[in-house]
Amino acid sequence: MSEVICLGETMAMVTPTNGSSLLHSEKMSLSVGGAESNVALGLAAMGVNTSWASRVGADDFGARIITELRKSGVNTDLVEIDPKRPTGLYVKAPAQDHNPAQVLYYRAGSAASAMSPEFLRTESLAHALQHAKLIHLSGITAALSVSCAQMMLELLKTPQPGTVCFDVNWRAALWQDRDPSLVQQLANSADVVMVGLDEAELAFGTSNEQQIRDLLPNPSVLVIKNESTSAIALTREGRFEVPALHVDVVEPVGAGDSFAAGFLSGLLRGLSIPQALRRGHLAAACTLTVRADRGDLPPKFVIERLLGLDNYQWSDVRVDAAGISVLGEQIYRIGVS
Repeated sequence: MSEVICLGETMAMVTPTNGSSLLHSEKMSLSVGGAESNVALGLAAMGVNTSWASRVGADDFGARIITELRKSGVNTDLVEIDPKRPTGLYVKAPAQDHNPAQVLYYRAGSAASAMSPEFLRTESLAHALQHAKLIHLSGITAALSVSCAQMMLELLKTPQPGTVCFDVNWRAALWQDRDPSLVQQLANSADVVMVGLDEAELAFGTSNEQQIRDLLPNPSVLVIKNESTSAIALTREGRFEVPALHVDVVEPVGAGDSFAAGFLSGLLRGLSIPQALRRGHLAAACTLTVRADRGDLPPKFVIERLLGLDNYQWSDVRVDAAGISVLGEQIYRIGVS
């Protein structure tokens, strides 16, 4: 059985090649993308036995998603094939002339949007949920449809043997015609919650750390991400803050999912909260330096060296497309193991 189950929608992703605009690109590339599957891919790359649970259409897009995830080491046995509904699609337009990257979604009526409490009761998924060490969810799923919201409520209200993690992953467009208070309700039912300060302002009406904690008193770990500044973990044992790395950012898409994978892998391996936060920052930094939704981590010995740095050394770590340096010394060069 998998240690981790990541449950949520994944879509086929179309992207202009060579970083050109949608309007002027002559060629497009096809890949896959989704918050929960991004986390699953990140965890699998870190050696964590991970399954992705969802639904896709009986189409080539769905087949491509399953194939890509399997090739990357993610178990897809918990994926249902819907013969009537299509796989969701989204188009990612790269940043151009100081304008941020754009993401266009075509997911209405998708196979994943038909997930419901009945999906949780399928024999294979029900069994897997009872044996997983960690279940990873996000607020995106709850906003896809009424049945998805009902599924999320049932899953989070039912005691689980493993740890349940909920990443707010606020998407304003998805919540326009829905009750956003559901996000707070779901988050407060999880064991571990992750939210960005900018997301908290939109989802909960505040970016004040203590007010966020007052709204979410139940999670044993509340991680608040302050963009490029730091990540803060509020736990029963106290408050922990770890500064973010200095990064030459190429594109921000996917960095939050990479942070989640890094942080959760740390928790699963028994690291302290500050060490897990460092793993999250490192994974996010590697993704920030590429145009893909997930960047490759350096070798294990490099990660261990970075986690072992003192606070002064950590505060000087710099990551760019060429590699990683500490106090002016390059300790890792991309493409060199």
